[in-house]
Amino acid sequence: MPAAKDQAGFRLRRFREERGLTQAALATALAISPSYVNQLESSQRPMTDSVLLRLASVFDADLQQFSSEEADRLASQLRDALTDPSVGDPIAMSEIRQFAAAQPDVGRYVMEMHRRYRHGRDVNEALMSRIEGGTIDSMSVPPPMAYEEVQEMFYAHRNYFPALDLAAEQIFAEAGLVPGDAVGGIVSRLARRHSIRVTDLPADEREIKRRYEPATRELALSPLLNAGQRAFQLATHLAAVELAEEIDQIVTEASLSSDETRTMVRIGLASYFAGALMLPYRLFLDSAEALRYDLDLLQRRFNVGYETVAHRLSTLQRPGASGVPFIFVRVDRAGNISKRQSATSFHFSRVGGSCPLWNVYEAFTHPNEIQTQLAQMPDGRSYLWTARTVSRRYGGYGTLAKTFASGLGCDLRHASRLVYSRGLDLASPSALVPIGPGCKICDRDTCPQRAFPAIGKTLDPSPNRSRFIPYPTGSGWPGEPTAD
Repeated sequence: MPAAKDQAGFRLRRFREERGLTQAALATALAISPSYVNQLESSQRPMTDSVLLRLASVFDADLQQFSSEEADRLASQLRDALTDPSVGDPIAMSEIRQFAAAQPDVGRYVMEMHRRYRHGRDVNEALMSRIEGGTIDSMSVPPPMAYEEVQEMFYAHRNYFPALDLAAEQIFAEAGLVPGDAVGGIVSRLARRHSIRVTDLPADEREIKRRYEPATRELALSPLLNAGQRAFQLATHLAAVELAEEIDQIVTEASLSSDETRTMVRIGLASYFAGALMLPYRLFLDSAEALRYDLDLLQRRFNVGYETVAHRLSTLQRPGASGVPFIFVRVDRAGNISKRQSATSFHFSRVGGSCPLWNVYEAFTHPNEIQTQLAQMPDGRSYLWTARTVSRRYGGYGTLAKTFASGLGCDLRHASRLVYSRGLDLASPSALVPIGPGCKICDRDTCPQRAFPAIGKTLDPSPNRSRFIPYPTGSGWPGEPTAD
């Protein structure tokens, strides 16, 4: 589809300037008139499919950079920084969207600066807590939150790494792996190609899943792992020894800030490869489409866990052979989001917390049952969400289990492709649950579940009146229209 008229001009001008071209030179390359280029860049004319195809043909351009969705993704991230009350007054979303479309590189710089600011603030709070508790001598200043930088790196790639996916498909075929039973094939490849012997860890080493001894070339796995988990751990190590060059290239291109972050990204990419090897792209995509994205049936077909299937579904974004663009999240009972990946512009805020009306939290009241929800964000975008709890206990009686809820969502326009749309009224606005990015930056004034007042809105308290709506407000967002 043609790129949005009000944003495409910014991107075309940036594309031209990055290549040191004049408008006349670009016009000649695209076989159009200089006046037409000028009209495109000033957003007086829409960016048509024919112009986009010429850009791709002549310059080998990635057309994704001209998509309005890229600016939407950046705008949703920038909202964290530009609505943070500890920095200043919040900025209207209309201005944030325009900024993201016009100056994406500056926008990403702003995000990085805000991330470092929040880290510094967190360190100061931790230091003050230690000082007040009299334990300052035991305090060392931690590095920036590496895991956040890792999450942002995966988000920037839309959770899709083509080099690793293609390598996984090739190795799956070369090793003669069988879906749902990959352990033997991976063990054989490790032994034959890398002289690595696979053994079991001692039964008393219950805290370790996998340990590799380079001196003896011995890879030991926990006996507490099931077949699918063993295959995943084996595939993760295979990535480290066989795809080190491809992983290093991705890490280098990411321009990460610290050795800790680079190490964590390498681990994350090795895990990505493991999922891609156990669930090879084309085979898994064809199965997902045939089964209408039924996670339970996909689990059984490939003999892997629910979260592995859900996460893999969020990675199917190969150009020309893409699956449904999913958002994947993992939360705990306290509302902490420990994983978040998205092939869309959807982005939950780190400033405003999360929304209690989101069905990913309802899943905890119905353990091991898939919950569905039609939901709408304040920007008008609507989604179909599925959520289910996942529990793991690696020890015996008396050991602690960990329980999460895994959520998988897609834009409502894709919902009919999912088995979970069955029985839902996709066309009814009344079926949509109004959720938000978090109370502090959500502008739903009438939400009865609101836990905090929205940033930038003036409260309207009255000693003579009590309302059903928490935190009634008297004015709207800065720069946004308000009711008379």
